[in-house]
Amino acid sequence: MTPLLSPNTQAILLLTAPLIVGRNAASPDLLTPSEYKRLARHLREMQRQPADLISLEASELLQACHTIMDANRLQRLLARGFLLSQAIEHWQARAIWVISRADSNYPRRLKARLKEDAPAVLYGCGKIDILETGGLAVVGSRHVDETLINYTLEIGRLSAKASKTLVSGGAKGIDQAAMRGALEAHGQVSGVLADSLEKTVMNRDHRDMLMNGSLVLISPYDPSAGFNVGHAMQRNKLIYALADAALVVSSDYNKGGTWAGATEQLDKLRLVPVYVRSTGDIGKGLEALQQKGALPWPNPQDHNSFSTIFHRDISNELTVSMQTELSLSQQKPVAVTQENTFNQTLFEIQAAAISPSEVLFTAVRNILKQLLTTPMKDSDIAAKLQISISQTKEWLQRLVNEDVLEKQKKPVCYVVKRSSLFKD
Repeated sequence: MTPLLSPNTQAILLLTAPLIVGRNAASPDLLTPSEYKRLARHLREMQRQPADLISLEASELLQACHTIMDANRLQRLLARGFLLSQAIEHWQARAIWVISRADSNYPRRLKARLKEDAPAVLYGCGKIDILETGGLAVVGSRHVDETLINYTLEIGRLSAKASKTLVSGGAKGIDQAAMRGALEAHGQVSGVLADSLEKTVMNRDHRDMLMNGSLVLISPYDPSAGFNVGHAMQRNKLIYALADAALVVSSDYNKGGTWAGATEQLDKLRLVPVYVRSTGDIGKGLEALQQKGALPWPNPQDHNSFSTIFHRDISNELTVSMQTELSLSQQKPVAVTQENTFNQTLFEIQAAAISPSEVLFTAVRNILKQLLTTPMKDSDIAAKLQISISQTKEWLQRLVNEDVLEKQKKPVCYVVKRSSLFKD
């Protein structure tokens, strides 16, 4: 049974989704991801949510948004209620569910790692809980020989035997081989599609696995959307964000979606450790990824050695940078808190493959909860932490959004909320 759409999700769909049903063409007025991000931020600042745009008081709120978005354009999009009802009926008949960033069951990994760049809407079919299990992302080229297909099938089987979810993109070649290997060995698989979700979920080969809870397929794009190179590139970050580690089996050099996704991880996002195949002819693409920091795949032969990939000790790599970032104050009480926080940080890193940025922010959250027992200005906080004012404001706003801090006015200052002192 597919979950009911929340009012927030309905509003976001009206604003951003093409609602492709039958021969209907997408509205040219749709908000782009960057436009919706701007609107969502504006709503948060007014302490409102997307559902308020389709409430009885919507007209007043729409006028309040006119400074960042044309109110008439928003009204035209929000008036597509009948088309949305047709789309919902169409999706439900195919067991396709839809969730938005405003829903509690939206994957926490995507929110935490991609933040505002996490897709506003996700379409999917299958057991949504699988998306929270992490696992190994396996990616590679579409056009490969039988040797690499067999190699990848075995990686999928090993992942299943180690009780690790296999995450991939569902494309021909390496992606499908990895997913097939895991499913044949009765493992769990998360597939992140760039196109044709509806067609894929209706495939007889997938239907039983979707229904029995071993497979979940998701896409940030309309279930009826066809292939688009840009969409294929953009979904790569979702594959990595849902995993704990990644293996690139094959890649062209300096071109293609596999190369783009892997280099984005190594050069910019750094969400998970990225491995590359280390046996056979690895080619120029994998060699270049190693030069960018990818690790050689250790070729585990059983589920025990496979599991160690997810618990490798990266504390030595982070100790210097973490100690620098966490030496935030000369006050003795806070220094004790920092030491405890740092030890906890290392435990968290060793226990699971958590990105350094997530671990750092957890440490910062704990430190600021100790520091801001009395109100302080952002400039004073920046001076105390010895970091830039822009970074300070970013962290403070995030903690306000999380309901950890309270932003006071006249003068503008920040103080910890008493209720948050009793939260983990």
